[in-house]
Amino acid sequence: MKPTPLTKLTPRPLLLITLLLFSFTAYGQGTNLARVETIQFKSKLTGKTLPYSVVLPPDYAQQKKKEQSGYPVLYLLHGLTGHYSDWLSKTKLKEYAAQYRIIIVTPEGNDGWYTDSALVPADKYETYILQELIPDVESRFRALKSRQGRAIAGLSMGGYGALKFGVKYPDKFIFAASMSGALDVATRPENYLRFKWEPMRVSVEQTFGPPDNPTRADNDLYKLFRDLPAERLASLPFIYLDCGTEDGLVAPNRELATILLERKIPHEFRQLPGKHNWEYWDAQVREVLKMAAQKMTLSKRAVAFIEDKPLYFLSLSIMRTSSREKILN
Repeated sequence: MKPTPLTKLTPRPLLLITLLLFSFTAYGQGTNLARVETIQFKSKLTGKTLPYSVVLPPDYAQQKKKEQSGYPVLYLLHGLTGHYSDWLSKTKLKEYAAQYRIIIVTPEGNDGWYTDSALVPADKYETYILQELIPDVESRFRALKSRQGRAIAGLSMGGYGALKFGVKYPDKFIFAASMSGALDVATRPENYLRFKWEPMRVSVEQTFGPPDNPTRADNDLYKLFRDLPAERLASLPFIYLDCGTEDGLVAPNRELATILLERKIPHEFRQLPGKHNWEYWDAQVREVLKMAAQKMTLSKRAVAFIEDKPLYFLSLSIMRTSSREKILN
C-alpha cells in the first residue's frame, strides 16, 4: 500500500500535525526562557519601598534545592533618573540572560549614586545594597552566599557605583564592571554641579555635600584605587570598564584605566564606537553578562550555556580602539 501524499491528507490530519509541531516548538522555547520576578522591598534603612527585579535562569524551577548549592548572582545597577526596571524594559536582558545559569538582580537606587548621602540622612543607598538588598536576595532565592558567587555592574551612575563597591568591599564581589561610568563624580563634583540639568545638580549636591564634607573623599573612586595598600591589591575583584568614544565620559574612564595600569591592577578597558545611550548599553550588557558568568565561577553551572570557551584576561589592560584593534600595555 502506497503512503498517502501529504498534499492529499484531509484538513483534520493536517491541522493535527500543525498543532503538534506548534506545541513542540512552544515547549522548547518555554524551557529556554528566563523568568522575571519583582519584589516590593520595604527598606528600614531608607524608609522607602525599593523594588527590585530578579531574572531567574531557565532551569531554576526545575532544579531541586537539595541537588545544587545555589546560583551566582549579578547585581545590575541603573543610571541617574533611571529605575530598577530600565534594564528589562530598554534592553533585551531577559533574552540574553537565558544563555547563562546565573541570577540577575536589578535594584532601585533612585538618584542616590549608590552612596550614603552627605546631606539626606535617610538616603543610605550604599548601606542598603550591602545590608538589606543582598541578604534579602540570598534569603529569598537559591543564591550563592560567597564572594565567588557575586558580581556587580552598572551603567553611568551605576557604573560608578559598581566599581566603588568593588574597591571598597572586595570581600563581597569577584567581578565589578562599569559601562559608560560617571567615574569622577566624587573626584570633581563641581563639574557635575555646573550642569543645567537639575536632577544632576541636585543629586550630586545632596549625595556628596560641600567641598569640606568627608563624603567626597570617602567615595572618590580615583583616590580609593590610588590609596589602596599594596598588600590589598590582590584581593580586588576583576575590574572591567568600557565607554563609547563619542561619550563625554570617555576621558574620566581613560583616567581611571591609567591609574589601574600604574598600580598593576588586573582589568580590562574597552573604548568602542558609541554614545551615552541604550543602543550602546544593550550591546555591552551582553559582554558584561558573559564575563560575569565566567568570573563568578568556572564550574559548569555558570558557563553551561556559553558557546565560546571561557576567557582569561591575562594582560593588565586591553584597550580597544574604534577599529577594535587590541593594544596590550
